[in-house]
Amino acid sequence: MATAARSLAVPARENESLFTTSMAVIWAITLAKLLFHVYFNNRYGYFRDEFNYMSCGDHPAWGYVDQPPLIPLLIHFCRAVLGDSLRSIRFIPALASSLLVVQTAVITRELGGKAFALLLSAVTVVIAPQYLSNGSLLGTNCLEPNLWMGCAYFVILAIKRNDPRYWVWFGVVAGLGMEEKYSMALFGFGIVVGLLLTEQRRVFLSKWIWLGGLAALLVFLPNLLWNMHYHWPFFELMRNIRGEGRDVVLPAGQYFFQQTLLVHPLTAPIWITGLIAFFFSSRLKQYRVLGWSYLTCHMVLFVLHGKNYYLAPSYPMLLAAGSVIIESALDHPRRAWLKPAIVLLLLASGAYLAPVVIPVFSPDKFIAYTHYLPFKLPHMEHSHERAVLPQWYADQFGWEEIVAETAQAWNRLSPEERRDCGIFAQDYGQAGAIDFLGRRYGLPPALSGHQSWFLWGPRGYSGNCMIVLDDKREALERLWTHVEYVGTSADNSYALEKQIPVFLCKGSKFGLLAELWPKVKRWR
Repeated sequence: MATAARSLAVPARENESLFTTSMAVIWAITLAKLLFHVYFNNRYGYFRDEFNYMSCGDHPAWGYVDQPPLIPLLIHFCRAVLGDSLRSIRFIPALASSLLVVQTAVITRELGGKAFALLLSAVTVVIAPQYLSNGSLLGTNCLEPNLWMGCAYFVILAIKRNDPRYWVWFGVVAGLGMEEKYSMALFGFGIVVGLLLTEQRRVFLSKWIWLGGLAALLVFLPNLLWNMHYHWPFFELMRNIRGEGRDVVLPAGQYFFQQTLLVHPLTAPIWITGLIAFFFSSRLKQYRVLGWSYLTCHMVLFVLHGKNYYLAPSYPMLLAAGSVIIESALDHPRRAWLKPAIVLLLLASGAYLAPVVIPVFSPDKFIAYTHYLPFKLPHMEHSHERAVLPQWYADQFGWEEIVAETAQAWNRLSPEERRDCGIFAQDYGQAGAIDFLGRRYGLPPALSGHQSWFLWGPRGYSGNCMIVLDDKREALERLWTHVEYVGTSADNSYALEKQIPVFLCKGSKFGLLAELWPKVKRWR
């Protein structure tokens, strides 16, 4: 008996050693991805949305017109610790995108994957263009996959270990996700649909899932109350955007094709295999709820004309499941050579597509590189079609020129005039650039009617003297007695916003700026 016990213990130790070695490799890949992002994250300039998050972070609140509070709060603390450099601003996204590799591998392990499945799932996440992009720019997308997959992880544990208490942790993560991006509600809805359509529906008879829902509500409650107090600004914003017809609407085939581009075309067979496995594999069908959640999210986003990348946070769980099935299919000595071949092919193709979302090249070399791509880069808004670079690159250029031209107008003012002269920008990109880049010129924070700047109000300015960006002279002359054209920002051929006119306006015809303020509201 003792001999038998020893013989049974040996494989257990071998499996434990194999697992330890496998996770060491995953952590090494994660570190390499982090260093990759840190190295390339300062090649161009600050991104339009990053100005928005930094300015919001300078105005601590439980919510903002176009986003929940978590990302502005995190970047506020990150800047306090690491400073304002591009690498500092983008450290949180780089770290989050890198840790997604570990999360995916852990999910793969929980689904029954061994060494190769862990490696394969990790590599698919590393090369996915959307996750590379998430690690390169500060935005609400950067933590979204981590939070969705955090919820998926607790779903798996609740089912695998038959322990409904994990639904409380699901609720905590879901509530945190709602404080990061409201799309978490869609994933939560998908999970509920999946539970109702599977045998897991019995969980609704347990108190733990209802306690999880309560936990999610309590975590989300501060932002919910903020939205109620300001009469649901996010819903108003979404309604205005839809009414404006700004976003590109894709047919079903093109929408699916762009999904494959987001997660890399060569990984499509893997995540599609994972999706099918959730429904038909004897090993994974107990997790069918995750398959239904993906299909629900896909259908809802397509019907509501959501942007193509809105579905991206759901793919790591499908890649994990697909990796488990592929590992099992290759578990034969004659097929062993396919394992390194698949990994090398994925890494090579990932390196080929990485410059699409990582600024490896100079702008001119990138433009030349796009001529060798087998597909056309997608546009998510009609306004992006006029740029020579894709929007995620184009919106990193032109801001220095706009702020420099604004400083020209500021320098024409006497010290007395500056005390009551505000700078009015038309959108959060311009306003945020003034807030952040304008400090070196001694410029005050900007005013704007766009998004949360409207809520921050006129901040005591009378309106008798204003520097106004990007407006028409005829419109300004109806509001001020003296309107002087100062100049136009220098042309930056790579920028989406270029050649912005700047005016110096004096002698208000409208009384106080506070009286005019309700009319400058621009939520779209």
